[in-house]
Amino acid sequence: MRLSTRMAIAVGVTVPLLVLASGLLLLGLVAKDLHQQQDAQLHDRAAAVTPDAKALLRAAASDRPPSVEHARERRLFAAALDVGVRLTDPAGTVTAGGPQPDASVPLPPNAATPVTVRAADGASWRVLSVPVAVNRPVMDGTLWLFSPDTAKQAQIRLVRGRVVTVAMLAAPLAGAVGWAAAAGAARPLRRLQRRTSGLDPRTSAARLDHTPTGIAEVDDLARTIRTVLERYDQQAARTVEALEVARSFSAAASHELRTPLMSMRTNLDILAEHPDLADPDRAEVLADLRREHTRLLGLLVMLRALAQGDLVEADAFGPVDLAEVVDASVAGLRRGHPDVEVTVTGSPGLWTHGWEQGLRSAVDNLLTNACIHGRFEDRPARIDVALCQEGQAAVLMVDDHGPGIPPERRDVVFQRFHRRPSSPGSGLGLTLVAQQIALHRGTVSAVDRPDGRHGARFVVRLPTTADYTLRPLRGDWLSAPGTSQGFHKEGS
Repeated sequence: MRLSTRMAIAVGVTVPLLVLASGLLLLGLVAKDLHQQQDAQLHDRAAAVTPDAKALLRAAASDRPPSVEHARERRLFAAALDVGVRLTDPAGTVTAGGPQPDASVPLPPNAATPVTVRAADGASWRVLSVPVAVNRPVMDGTLWLFSPDTAKQAQIRLVRGRVVTVAMLAAPLAGAVGWAAAAGAARPLRRLQRRTSGLDPRTSAARLDHTPTGIAEVDDLARTIRTVLERYDQQAARTVEALEVARSFSAAASHELRTPLMSMRTNLDILAEHPDLADPDRAEVLADLRREHTRLLGLLVMLRALAQGDLVEADAFGPVDLAEVVDASVAGLRRGHPDVEVTVTGSPGLWTHGWEQGLRSAVDNLLTNACIHGRFEDRPARIDVALCQEGQAAVLMVDDHGPGIPPERRDVVFQRFHRRPSSPGSGLGLTLVAQQIALHRGTVSAVDRPDGRHGARFVVRLPTTADYTLRPLRGDWLSAPGTSQGFHKEGS
């Protein structure tokens, strides 16, 4: 059912009900006014006929000639005009004249204020009683005054009939007016409906083009539709992105896992086909299996971390204390590699706007890379970590004492799966570092140590003031051959 039809029905029902309610109130007011006029007339007639009633009682009590009584009665009835009167004395004698109910109609014992009585035939009367007292001779009586209520009831019935007639006529008229008004008011909604009916976000990139109408409800609805479509586009884009990440993950994993899995299969075949293999050879095969297993596990962990970085949302970002992140990563490295010497310099309380889990992963991989490649001439690895602030940037420097990275190869140090033949790593550690730093709108680079000694230095710069409205800076780290910074991976 259309909105205009609903409004027409609502108006067509409501208006007659309001007319009827107003009519009932009007009937009550009219009846009250008529009774007040009638009662005022009774009080006026009572004041006018009371002296004549007293004179009639005095004449009756003094045994005066009947002609005198009859004269007094005529004067009483003449003074009453159109009001009926009834005079009773203590002996029960009744003198009555004018319009009044039958003597069988019971009267209230005391009607000092006018009341309504009804006869058996349905006629109603307003009745007023006035006590009449005579001093000489002493006699008390009661004067009753009656005014027929028939004319007033007819007027009330006339008003009631007109109210009902108006209500019946108002129903269709109000419905038609309500429908016309509702149709005009709903016209902007129909235009909005026509503009949105052809929008299908699954098949078309067209979106709602709405010009403000000045009608708050219509404009609010249009803004809501726009917001819904924008959120749909965002979710659709995120879904496409997630599918691309999943495809890239599958492609990268299948490509990189093929060689170690084939190597493990070869070693398993050797063990199965040669159960009497010498112990040194068996130990060598098992050690090779363990290395390949460790590499596979590390590769899957790194691929998962890269996928998480590609899908992280802006609401995961918040204030992060870089000093706490560095301290936690250093503590974790010392627990896993107690023989590694790590020194940390820097002041606490250096904050950035970022994803704490991603920053922790980046620092962990920098330290792990330094631990693996920071050994020189079979000596234990030594790592120097420094955290400071330069202008509006936080600077993290990780130095190792290894052989370093040749200048001609630093442009490929962050490339995916590019690692030294003897490296036990997955080939994704520094790729993950580059991804996380790019997400935080920072930079990472590999340089020589400034003191001229052996080793490499990785320098990370992160902004300490961030625009909270910006989304994380993403790149296709699982499928693209390089990174948005032009860095590629080689040593982790």
